[in-house]
Amino acid sequence: MKIFISSDMEGTAGIMHWDETEKGKECYAYFSNQMSREVAAACQGAIEAGAEEILVKDAHDSARNINPQMLPKIVKILRGWAKHPYSMMAGIDETYDGVIFTGYHSAAEMNTNPLSHTMNTKNNYVKINGELCSELMLNSLTAAYLGIPVYMVTGDRGLCDWMKGKCPGTTVVPVSEGVGSGSISIHPDLAVDRIKEGAKKAFEADKKDCLFPLPEHFTVEISFKDHARATNGKWYPGCVQTGARTVQFEADDYMDVLKFIYWVL
Repeated sequence: MKIFISSDMEGTAGIMHWDETEKGKECYAYFSNQMSREVAAACQGAIEAGAEEILVKDAHDSARNINPQMLPKIVKILRGWAKHPYSMMAGIDETYDGVIFTGYHSAAEMNTNPLSHTMNTKNNYVKINGELCSELMLNSLTAAYLGIPVYMVTGDRGLCDWMKGKCPGTTVVPVSEGVGSGSISIHPDLAVDRIKEGAKKAFEADKKDCLFPLPEHFTVEISFKDHARATNGKWYPGCVQTGARTVQFEADDYMDVLKFIYWVL
């Protein structure tokens, strides 16, 4: 069994402030360590479930957050940015049997994580077919585009509940719950334990219940905080400026959506 793991940080147990997510800032060292522990737990659970090959994509900010020494020996890690439209999913291809997301967070304009955002903090929201779009949605669609099921998601409760509504077979491990600009978190050790156990059991699910729904057509809308970014985006082929701060793009092929998001968002 060959597994791909994409790991973010704003859905790590206990995290609630931007300073905790950025190198050189207060408490970053602690939370990058906790991120590494949670990724390692997901890897170990997957190995105990039969995974023989695992690739981890460090997918937060600098993409240099996870301590590789904390991961099981069979695990490979992709650090840094590959400059590919897959972005947080760089390194994945059709040969993988399943995907796990760790440390993921709610979308921009969702109130279920104090650090809610989609890809960056320069937009008010991203929508696909009228629905608020998180990084989890973007990346689950990438997995679906390749025919790969999402077997587990860890992060804030709002995101986990949303994912269950989309993929009933996907195991979710909520480790925190946003409360205004704060967050209620379970104990970091308990988060590690639950993630490992979740990964051990996740692959028992039926593949069809873990495949994210892939639309036949995509309408993407982005609302930027700065109107100049919308003015810039309209020059992308097929992109239409629909308001002072909004742009829209339509496509049938999801790779075209990924390219648009990579260059415009």
